Amino acid sequence: MRQTHLFTKTRREAPADEVAKNAQLLIRAGYIHKEMAGVYAYLPLGLRVVEKIKQIVREEMNAIFGQELIMTALQRKELWERTDRWSDEIVDVWFKSELKAGGEVGFGWSHEEPIGEMMKAHIASYKDLPVSVYQFQTKLRNELRAKSGIMRGREFVMKDMYSFAADEATHLSYYESTKTAYMNVFTRLGVGEDTFITFAAGGAFTKFSHEFQTVCEAGEDIIYLNREKGIAINEEVLSDETLTSLGVKREELEAVKTAEVGNIFNFGQQKATDLGLAIKNEQGEDVPVWMGSYGIGVTRLMGVMVEKFSDEKGMVWPKSVAPYVLHLVGLNLEDAAVRDWADGLYQNLRARGVSVLYDDRDLRPGEKFADSDLMGLPYRVIASRKAREEGKFEVVTRAGGQVRHLTEDELYADFDASPLT
Repeated sequence: MRQTHLFTKTRREAPADEVAKNAQLLIRAGYIHKEMAGVYAYLPLGLRVVEKIKQIVREEMNAIFGQELIMTALQRKELWERTDRWSDEIVDVWFKSELKAGGEVGFGWSHEEPIGEMMKAHIASYKDLPVSVYQFQTKLRNELRAKSGIMRGREFVMKDMYSFAADEATHLSYYESTKTAYMNVFTRLGVGEDTFITFAAGGAFTKFSHEFQTVCEAGEDIIYLNREKGIAINEEVLSDETLTSLGVKREELEAVKTAEVGNIFNFGQQKATDLGLAIKNEQGEDVPVWMGSYGIGVTRLMGVMVEKFSDEKGMVWPKSVAPYVLHLVGLNLEDAAVRDWADGLYQNLRARGVSVLYDDRDLRPGEKFADSDLMGLPYRVIASRKAREEGKFEVVTRAGGQVRHLTEDELYADFDASPLT
């Protein structure tokens, strides 16, 4: 991508009503556009980040035999009434509307009920199980608070997965496997060391759940953590009973601020009972299936990563999700010979499969470097008259600011030999 072809522009200031650092930086760098409080459009650069996060999540869900689908965003009132979750007193984040043909419809905040209902058409016997399905879906939640940028939105992208098993042992085994898959996701995104499986309340889903909480000063949660034992407890369920059940004492825990990036819920057989989702067991008896629900906030993760991977100059993207790995910054491009040479370098890098954003704009060097720092791509390569004459490129690593000077062949070899493309 050439920056002269990129329709988005950087800006010096974020909107005055935007208080969250993640949204401020993403807006200034042209990754997102704010529509209203808690609602953002994802522009080309931002969408590339979202898609890279999704691909990492997809690979880990596929590794535990998840099958991808996509459900509708519109929800039937009568289906949710069956589980008492149509009530605004029980679920206080519904967006609802009147149908012109009569009746009410809801806009999907979660999908346990629709997916459970759909499964009635596909599973009838224990021989059909186990099954796990997942989707990347835009969720709509009528949040009262929407002041954390893309970390808490009224519209956001979520990966939600649902498992169905014929017996408890199979169900619990799969539930445990998702913990490993989730931690693989967070490790690949660079936040694994700061993410903890946390004992928590289940909210509108179930009595208890496991959350995946990432240490983050901009987070809205407090967890109590014993790093040595790997035990984390959400503040909302911190009690003598919980401490005793987990075998830890209050004085052994430290309070840390965190952001919830994932959660998993063990429904047992209750959800299937509520939905009337039954199968024939080996004895030919009708029994409810065992169900689990597993969520990862894709766009929330993006916001958490900005909060954690940024400095006073802008964002610092890990290679795993950066929209482009290399930022080729062209200087002295008013010189036709330099421009032709820089264009050739850009084409050669692309031909080698390197993911490149080429700043070919007619701006001063200081403006280009400031934009490059703000956008936060992992590597910056400067193509200038001096570089052409000396045969050396200045290569700057955004994280830490390491500077190297490489020949063109060394540059190609460096990126050809690395998993950065």
